[in-house]
Amino acid sequence: MPSSRRPRASGVVLLVLLVLLALLTGLAAALLPATTVHAAGRTVQGGRLDWGVKSSFQSYVTGPIAQGSYSLGGGAATVGGGRFRFHSAIGSYDSDSGGFTAGFSGSVHFLGHRQNDGSYQLDMTISRPTVRISGGGGTLYVDIASRAKGSGKVSTSSQVAFASLALGGITMRGGGNVVQLTGIPATLTAQGARSFAGYYTAGTALDPVSLSADVKAPAAGAAKPKPSGSGKGGGSAAGSAAGAKVSSAKPTKKPAKKPAKNPPGTIEDGAVDWGVRRTFREYVTGEIAHGGWKLSGGAEDGGALFRFSRGEGTYDKKKQILDADFAGTIRFTGAQGLDLALGGVGVNVEDGEGTLSADVTGGGTTMRDVPLVTFAATRLKAGKGLVTLTEAPARLTAEGARAFHSMYRPGTEMDPVTLSVALDPAAALPALPDLGSGAGATPRARAGESGSGSARPGKSTAPRTEAAADASHVPVLPLGIAAGVLLAAGAGFGVVRKWRRRLTDEAS
Repeated sequence: MPSSRRPRASGVVLLVLLVLLALLTGLAAALLPATTVHAAGRTVQGGRLDWGVKSSFQSYVTGPIAQGSYSLGGGAATVGGGRFRFHSAIGSYDSDSGGFTAGFSGSVHFLGHRQNDGSYQLDMTISRPTVRISGGGGTLYVDIASRAKGSGKVSTSSQVAFASLALGGITMRGGGNVVQLTGIPATLTAQGARSFAGYYTAGTALDPVSLSADVKAPAAGAAKPKPSGSGKGGGSAAGSAAGAKVSSAKPTKKPAKKPAKNPPGTIEDGAVDWGVRRTFREYVTGEIAHGGWKLSGGAEDGGALFRFSRGEGTYDKKKQILDADFAGTIRFTGAQGLDLALGGVGVNVEDGEGTLSADVTGGGTTMRDVPLVTFAATRLKAGKGLVTLTEAPARLTAEGARAFHSMYRPGTEMDPVTLSVALDPAAALPALPDLGSGAGATPRARAGESGSGSARPGKSTAPRTEAAADASHVPVLPLGIAAGVLLAAGAGFGVVRKWRRRLTDEAS
């Protein structure tokens, strides 16, 4: 009898081992796809970076000592808590390694300590911030032009490693469509200290950095090569990958006739970009008015500016006369009776001076073609079917001051005017700033000329990343299976040992 029980024990052991082997094989099959579905080198396109540089520096510049100010350029905006918003992220993201690079557009120009000759002892421009993350560390690079403290020597540097970013505890690997970092601590580097005109030493804490960048989904599959002799062929890469055939046969229908060209100087399309006034936007969304704005009729929001589109009119190149009308309406509303709408925007340029007018509605009445601001238009540029004017300084007219209910005096500096009109139907207008997904149309900001408040994050803005919001490198379910298999293995071997012990005892 004992001899007949030993083979039965060996059979039980073999059965348990076969079951464990099957479970482990299934685990490997479950894990393998999860580690190969993510495509490295995905494109970053669209997004914003919010950063106040250093809040105490802002306070110093705009305070009673420096008696200065800051101005924004290149589409940069302000957002609550004294931060500057840079836009239109472009870069790349490796979801396997977590490597991330994104460059942003826009600039902020600080001026302070005005001298008798009209120049400034403090004169600094920070632009084009770029964030690079790899190997668990991050760096913020900027273009910077500054006048050195004391010597007054002006230096200009491109993509200076300005600040180190503390990324402890953040995992950048993942498969989501948005990379979002909030309240990342930043520390001035030695290079940054030199380019910061000597105002701070290396190791000084700067304002934290927050960013959100859209990541394009990986391609579904590579396009199949076109068959020889197909010429340029039709269909997209996705269509080819799906098995769409590319035909080289000549079309049987005659191509449609091209529309007749408009007379020379006809504006085929156009846009005028104007933010009204930064501090007015901050007042509308701030702690006094608690309001916002709505866009309609083709107006678009670019963060620091509004675009009035679908321009039409004429341009006389010889006389340098431009007359154009644009579509779109923006309506500001808020507490204390704030209700102001601007629409029917028109731009006239003649003798080197431009005027931006609009239909102004408020208090139940509408005033037509009110000349709101004037601007210098000697820098009109023509080329590639476009006539452009970029960020021309603008000042409020007397009629404009009345339209704003005397909030500002005539001659007050308003936001600059950017104009783009197409004389060629094929010419493409400049793109609006791209703030990426999830950007609020009306960023809240404090009222006043500068945002000097602290930008330090609270408890709710601890550093985090949403890079892995949609999928992770190792899914939770396979990890659970793995733990279950290991537990089952331990239990199985325990049972086998007990059976063998019992069989041995019985045999003896």
